Amino acid sequence: MSRLADYFVVVGYDHEKEQSGSPYGCGKILQRFPEKDWEDVPFIQGIDLFCQPGGWKLLSKALEPTFFIAVLTDIEAERHYCAVLTFSEAVKMTPTRPDDVEEELEGALVHHTMMFAPKSLVIISRLSYFETLKNCLGLIYTSYIDSLDVPLETLVGNILGHIQVPPANGPQNLLNDTQESVEHEWVRFSIGAGDRQALQPPLSDTLPVTGCKVAVLTQQLGIRNVLCLYSAAITDNKILFHSNSYTRLTEACTALLSLLFPLKYSYVYIPILPAALTEVLSTPTPFIMGVHSSLRNEMAELLDVIIADLDGGCISIPECISLFLPREDILQRSQDHLTLVLNPELKRADLAFPSPVDSNTKAEITDKEIRAIFLRLQAELLMGYRSCLTLIRIHPEPVITFNKGLFMFQRSLVGEEFLSKVLDSMSFAGYVNEKGPPYRVCNIFDKLVANIADTVSQEEGHPERALKNIRDVGDYLFINENPTKTAYLEKIPRPTEGAHTRINQMPFPHLDETLVGDVIEDGLNKAILQSLNQKASKVRHQKAQNVPLGTKISRYEDRMNAINNSARRLEVLKTCIGHIFDNRILDAKKLFPAVLRSLKSRVTRLALVRRLALHVQENRAVLEQQQFDMVVRLINCALQEDSSSEEYSLSMAMLPLITAFCRKLCTGVIQFAYSCTQDHPVWASLRFWETAFYQDVEINIRQLYISECDTKCDSNDTFTESPSNSANGFITSSERSPLEIAAEQLRLWGTRDRDEQDKMVQNEESIVYSQAIHYANRMVCMRVPLDIQRGLKNSIFMDGESGSSKLSSSSVSGSDSYNAESTFESDSNDVSHQVIKFISRFVDKVCTEAGVASEHLKNLHAMIPGMVAMHIETLDAVNRESKRLPPIKKPKILKPSLLPGEEKIMDGLRGYLLPDGREDGIGGVMGGPAYLPAEGAIFLTSYRVIFKGTPIDIQACEQVVTRSFPVSALFKEKKITVGGLANSLHLEQFMQEGLQLRSVTFQLLKIAFDEEVGAERVELFRKMCGRIRYPQSLYQTFAFHGSTVSPLLSVQMKQKEKTATLRKLATKTLARGKKVVTGGSHHKTKLPSRKDRYLLPVEPLVPQRPPSAATLQRQMNAASLDSITVDSRPNSVLYEEEDLSNDDSQMRVRSRAGSYSSDLGFDASPRWGRRSRSQGGSFLSVIEENDVTATLKPIDVLTTDKLQKKLYVQDYQRLGFNISSGMMRPKLGEAFRISEVNIHFEVSRSYPSLVVVPSALSDDSIRRLAKCHRQYRFPAITWRHPGTKALLLRSSGFHGKGMMGRIKSAPNPSTSGSSETSSSKSIEQDKFFTAVVLNTPCGSSYKSDSLVSLNAILPPSMTLEPDSTPHMRRGHSGTLLQRGFHRSSGGKSAPKPGLFDKSLSTLKRVSRNGSVTDYDLASKKDQDPRKAALYIFGEKSQSRAFKMEQFNKCDFIPYDFYETRHVKNSLKKLMKACVPSNLLTDPECGFHKLVEDSEWMVQIQSIMQLAGAAVDLMDLQGSSVMFSFEDGWDFTTQVVSLAQILMDPYYRTLEGFQSLIEKEWLAFGHRFTHRSNQTGAHQASGFAPVFLQFLDSVHQVHSQFPLSFEFNQYFLKMIAYHHVSNRFQTFMLDSEYERFEAATHVFEDKLTSHPGESQDDKGPMRSFWEYINKINNKQPLFYNLAFAPHTSVLRPYTNFSSLRIWDYFRQEDLAGGPSFDRELFELATAEDKEVPLLPSDRRVINNCYDNATQAEPDMHMWLLEEMLQLEGDLGRTPQHWKTRLDRAQKSFPSRVRMKSLSVKIKEAQMQSITAHKKTTIDILVKGKNIIEPQPKGFAAHHHFEAHSYMTPTDCDYCSQLLFGAVKQGCKGMKCSDCGFNAHEDCVPKIPKQCVRKGSTKEPSTGPSRPTSDEVVTAGTPVTPAGVSGYDEFHAKIGETRSHEGYLNKRGARLKGWKQRWFVLDAQKHQLRYYETRNDPHCKGIIDLKEVESVQPAFPTAGAPKKCDESAFFDLKTTRRAYNFVADTKPAAEEWISRIQDCLS
Repeated sequence: MSRLADYFVVVGYDHEKEQSGSPYGCGKILQRFPEKDWEDVPFIQGIDLFCQPGGWKLLSKALEPTFFIAVLTDIEAERHYCAVLTFSEAVKMTPTRPDDVEEELEGALVHHTMMFAPKSLVIISRLSYFETLKNCLGLIYTSYIDSLDVPLETLVGNILGHIQVPPANGPQNLLNDTQESVEHEWVRFSIGAGDRQALQPPLSDTLPVTGCKVAVLTQQLGIRNVLCLYSAAITDNKILFHSNSYTRLTEACTALLSLLFPLKYSYVYIPILPAALTEVLSTPTPFIMGVHSSLRNEMAELLDVIIADLDGGCISIPECISLFLPREDILQRSQDHLTLVLNPELKRADLAFPSPVDSNTKAEITDKEIRAIFLRLQAELLMGYRSCLTLIRIHPEPVITFNKGLFMFQRSLVGEEFLSKVLDSMSFAGYVNEKGPPYRVCNIFDKLVANIADTVSQEEGHPERALKNIRDVGDYLFINENPTKTAYLEKIPRPTEGAHTRINQMPFPHLDETLVGDVIEDGLNKAILQSLNQKASKVRHQKAQNVPLGTKISRYEDRMNAINNSARRLEVLKTCIGHIFDNRILDAKKLFPAVLRSLKSRVTRLALVRRLALHVQENRAVLEQQQFDMVVRLINCALQEDSSSEEYSLSMAMLPLITAFCRKLCTGVIQFAYSCTQDHPVWASLRFWETAFYQDVEINIRQLYISECDTKCDSNDTFTESPSNSANGFITSSERSPLEIAAEQLRLWGTRDRDEQDKMVQNEESIVYSQAIHYANRMVCMRVPLDIQRGLKNSIFMDGESGSSKLSSSSVSGSDSYNAESTFESDSNDVSHQVIKFISRFVDKVCTEAGVASEHLKNLHAMIPGMVAMHIETLDAVNRESKRLPPIKKPKILKPSLLPGEEKIMDGLRGYLLPDGREDGIGGVMGGPAYLPAEGAIFLTSYRVIFKGTPIDIQACEQVVTRSFPVSALFKEKKITVGGLANSLHLEQFMQEGLQLRSVTFQLLKIAFDEEVGAERVELFRKMCGRIRYPQSLYQTFAFHGSTVSPLLSVQMKQKEKTATLRKLATKTLARGKKVVTGGSHHKTKLPSRKDRYLLPVEPLVPQRPPSAATLQRQMNAASLDSITVDSRPNSVLYEEEDLSNDDSQMRVRSRAGSYSSDLGFDASPRWGRRSRSQGGSFLSVIEENDVTATLKPIDVLTTDKLQKKLYVQDYQRLGFNISSGMMRPKLGEAFRISEVNIHFEVSRSYPSLVVVPSALSDDSIRRLAKCHRQYRFPAITWRHPGTKALLLRSSGFHGKGMMGRIKSAPNPSTSGSSETSSSKSIEQDKFFTAVVLNTPCGSSYKSDSLVSLNAILPPSMTLEPDSTPHMRRGHSGTLLQRGFHRSSGGKSAPKPGLFDKSLSTLKRVSRNGSVTDYDLASKKDQDPRKAALYIFGEKSQSRAFKMEQFNKCDFIPYDFYETRHVKNSLKKLMKACVPSNLLTDPECGFHKLVEDSEWMVQIQSIMQLAGAAVDLMDLQGSSVMFSFEDGWDFTTQVVSLAQILMDPYYRTLEGFQSLIEKEWLAFGHRFTHRSNQTGAHQASGFAPVFLQFLDSVHQVHSQFPLSFEFNQYFLKMIAYHHVSNRFQTFMLDSEYERFEAATHVFEDKLTSHPGESQDDKGPMRSFWEYINKINNKQPLFYNLAFAPHTSVLRPYTNFSSLRIWDYFRQEDLAGGPSFDRELFELATAEDKEVPLLPSDRRVINNCYDNATQAEPDMHMWLLEEMLQLEGDLGRTPQHWKTRLDRAQKSFPSRVRMKSLSVKIKEAQMQSITAHKKTTIDILVKGKNIIEPQPKGFAAHHHFEAHSYMTPTDCDYCSQLLFGAVKQGCKGMKCSDCGFNAHEDCVPKIPKQCVRKGSTKEPSTGPSRPTSDEVVTAGTPVTPAGVSGYDEFHAKIGETRSHEGYLNKRGARLKGWKQRWFVLDAQKHQLRYYETRNDPHCKGIIDLKEVESVQPAFPTAGAPKKCDESAFFDLKTTRRAYNFVADTKPAAEEWISRIQDCLS
């Protein structure tokens, strides 16, 4: 019998602590009964917090009484239920006035004179009779409020002392003394208030009592949410309920716990959490809690808590939580069953004549049926768990552990996350500890889990049968809660209605403690007397019984044997093992590789164990040397495949075999197999040793008792004698299981006498003790290495690896007390100490769990050090003798072939080439022999890293495997762990050292070094690779091998390398300290004068023409440098005219990034009389571009004759520039000339010495013009269209000051001279662009037909007539494609009119080659409104540099390109995709997905599209195009080069392509040394594949137009390989200037020969082109035999479906290595060419081994060789192969037919041109939309008219094609106002979004950077169909401004505050910000779909002054947190409200 209530407490409002300042108030305990604690139940403190969870507050009116149950947990994890009834009690308050009220407010009162304070009556009970506790408290309140004639003391005393509750299954009325049947009765009682109450205990106290709580929870949240909560609770996640009802919180938490049955929740459980304790929510442990919904703000910061809203019926799972659910079939079955129970009408909903069904199902019945479903779910999860229980002890108490690995493996659920977490939880560990014993009282779950397999199989396809079984379980649960069949009518008086509103109600009286105590004492005495009455207190207890085992899970072996079809494989294994033990080694070796491969199968591994065990039983364990080696390899291979997630049965079975097999080394020295199998991680796992130990203990315990049973059962054959146990511990079904034996022993335990019991306990303990000693010996053998000096070969997993129950006892030796007593002491890092500690921990844990006596445990710990020391001594002799064994015969190291001049740096390091992520070469699914892994050696030479060896596969061992790459192409090297790889690849030895080398030639070397190669040699190899990869000087590379460097250059290089890093650091440091003046500021930082900064040479280094008088005057006026402003773009510097003058003192000022000086690699230290700048400066300036000390001094180096032989100069002549004599002086009337302005690299060191410029500009003008561009790379003409005479120009990006005049301060006398010079510099820009415009005919009569002209496909909304929008013409001079420049003039808005007119008049008199004469540029009435004569493509950041007021024939198009950092990251991802280090096993992360994620193809597409735009503009429209990106040497070079290839067929020949690279990449200064990291100074910058991207772009064009290129793709691969190989000097150094310098200082003694002469054959070839020509003269290796040019201009498709992944990235050639070093490749394949192939010969080619393109028979090559042989036979002089080929091709009629194209081909070409033009228009339109403010207005209706489309056009609504042939029967409709195109069917669906002519509606701007989906490809519509979200409607939906205003925003990097104009767009779900209100250019966009929260914030450091401290707020997104501050607090609140409205 138990007390109903333990304590009664009265808690009231604490008026004394009212002024404490707590926001939740305080309560205090007024009275408690009994006053002294019970001995068995101590009183719980802090109960006042739970009486008022929301806080103790005074109210102005009385509230109705409330009741709820709070649950408290004591220190012993026992739960106490606090029933709380709260009512309001009147309190008289004295009026008070706050301190902050003014004196005049005398009448202000804070409190009313009458307030109401809460008071709570609390009953604390350990029993969960919630309704009874509620009735008792209600009776006390009723007696008080209605003044019943009953003392309250009597009621309280009766509740505490008189009400005794019987235990579960009682009270019972036995029908008779002999019958077992009973009748359950009600427990009837009364507390003396005229009441009549009753309660009934459940039948079982282990089953939860829920009433209808589970049904209510399911109704509140729904089926899916309840299943999610169940999964979260059982997997130990944090769960938080919130509701407005405290009762609902308690019921929900109780219901959730009941669903977990039979598991008990072991973590924090607080159904009602007080508001004062909300910090508990931050606990790191799992919990189930509930809070009031008023505290939902406290939940916002809980990022790892699953929140359930009971009132709203939803749950929220944070993104950081991975909620695992049960297996799909189990989850779906449970969900279907819940639907059957909760929605029974669903199955009849579709019936025509449904039968009437009684739907009045009680909530209690539904509740039990839901619980039954979850109980079945638990049974399905734990099905068969008892077969995986391991018995350790039976007596005196059962000790049982659970083998999780065996359970997961037997059920084939290895890797199932949900079940794994359930089994690892504390709840399951407690369940095993409590319910593991096989003999106990059983409950319904034991029966369910035993029969669940059969039940589920019978219910398959029979839902009605499943529903019946569910109802049966539900009925059982219902009867458990309601055992009494008869009803009982209770009488509970209730208070008078409205009694709580009485005003004069007396306070709750103070109870008499003595009276209450007497009543309690009287009740206790009666309870004692009642307990003596046996008949009254008799309760039938449930009997213990054997726990049913249920259906046993079939073993893996049994299932595999049923379906196994590998009989042949097992036969091979049996034969091979027989050969080994018969000592027929040769026969065994033939089968050995097949056996090793077959060991991947578990069946084969188990068969291996059995075969080896048979030989051990036959006493054949002592082996010969080779036998021992082969057996050890088999064991190692089998162990390698064994996984720790399995049951460790294989490893456990191997243990006795490993300690049995041995070989005799010499007399008295025997080596066992364990010394060669110690390297597997399984031996270092504590979980394995525990599992194996427990398994063996269970076997011995079973043997102990089964022999006794057999002795007693000799008379019958019930139990047969058990056979010998298998090695893995499995017991067949015919034997009695250990649990069955244990159940029998537990049943008989009470019948044995004490001596017999003690004997059994001692026997079991001795078994555990002996097994502990045995396993300690085994662990010593497996953990102590053979060579102790080399240390442990795998780590020891000592923490968190226990496989036993987690409820282990305290550790006896946890403090190492036993280790301290040991006499064996060593250093902590010593191997022996680690082994001792590992074994001691194991022994301590298992012996403590098994109940071994402490004395025995001390003896064990004392033994371990001696065992380890003895074993180390034994192994020392074994190790010594094993080294004397003859070494394993290893294959001979193959020497690689070397190039002339190539030297070995390191001899070959023996090792294995391991397979990587490429499937080629490993056989398997790809077919062919397994070439990898290969055994050989890796070599390091001055040029390459080479591996050469032979495959270890016997089928391919006769072939040679070679893999190499240039050491200069090394991208990344790292050490790798190869121990596991070596075992998995069946290598004969264990290797520790491994190295992975990845190169930018897309090769990967994974090397596992042989054990003979020490770690020191491997580290030396790594260092040497790094030293050769990054030499100190460029002249130490292989390309300069054998060259002599002049002493002057050597000294300069040393000084440069020493100061490179220091200068870079100093520049960055000082640049940060400099205050950069922005455009609108009037303050400037005064810098020292140029005289203080530099001292220039007094005489020029090279002869110069005499300067003009104006030049001398400017030099005299320029007295000092003005301020230097850094552009917003990195690596860019802004200059003014006064910054740098025109004489020899021109210099470069390093930008803040400070990278150019180190990148170019020249010494910038002051020499030759120069003085460094003064120490007082704030900015570090370095002479770089015009470093006069480094300028070439010998004048004979740069002569006109030598420069004329340059390929790029010859290309200028081919294009028609200065063809006549006098190359440098243009003839009268010529528009362009080749200028010598940079002949001595004075203007720009990165430009060629000769450049083409307009003739109208003098050299001095060019010098001034260069200062407007970064790196002084002024605009230069590189190509001219032969038909349209349009020009292609290139330059670097513009400087903001020189181009825009951004500093427009007021006139200042001190800067007047500067303004004049700045104005003159701006005029030079005007002159240059005016000259280009005047000499561009602009295609006025060229290709003007409607299908070919570029404007034919222009959208109608963009084709504006000159007089269509007069108001726009007044505001903006020009239309969308007609724009001009905004010119600056020293701070004024426009230049002087006279200067501009004069420049025009001068230029108009100049006649132009191929251009229109007398072209009046200033006149606007004759201009084409849709064309521009010059299009300038540049960066978006330069868009502000242009206005549309001055030039009406120039247009600037911003273009978002990928910067170099993006290209670098893309290369890294591309290499991981094409050359992965491991096989790609994730199906969602395949090869094409990785290539897509790299964005490589998107970047290639971007290059091709922009080059295609240049083609259309120049070829179709006749406009000139200029590219001005970044510094002009990366992206600009890519686009310009590709555009010339597309337009000029000459560049598609071998000679032309060479000329193009020489001109655009070498002469114009692409930084090959810097981008390829050719020296150590450039190592930190990272490899940038800029040139490789260009070659890939050419490859894409070549793939689409294979007949238009004279060279083949192998030629492109050759260039791609050797531009990073450093074999040739062609692709080295960063500019022509540096190459002239190298030619002067390095090859002084070898420059006597001309470039055409041959070099010494003994030295390396210096020129790549010479090498190509040499090969090309011998054979047509690079010639495209299908070359048949028929199109002058190429227009490739750029959509992704037309782009291909270059096979250069994935090509593999293991036969001879890369074929790009032809000498080496021919040597490697010489054997195959010894016998020439005949046409009839056949040969097998493996794509990964052979070079397929070289090895495949080529009829053309064969015929050419045959012709050569015939010419020799006839005695004729051999002709060049090209001559023979040309002569033979003349007879091919197909070549002639190609010239006459069919009509269909012409139509296809026309459609291709149209689609290509559409892409160009999209680029132009998109670029203009970025920078152009559009008119604003309102939307209107469309005016659609029928329209016939002659070109491919898309519907702007459905994005489908409008072209007639594609869309039959659908007329096209076009809006006459805005040009909206649509199908006739789509017109009714189109919204009212028309933007009419002259309208003021502003369309939205597109995204700032094109993505893979945004990039418009050829033939695709303007609006990409792939764009998702609001971006899809950027051309159709206008901008909406829900809210706008100024806000101060904090920067992300520098944390500076800046004011921005913010616009909230609710329609697009965006928050955009601009610099100013009228700024049309969006600076950034915050996507509201990424916003997580927006809330007020506290002021932060550095915030703007004079701002309201309460106006701060934070906006948190998934990417970052934004900090804002508004002007006022209301403004901030308005912003927060508006943003939250958009979020909701």
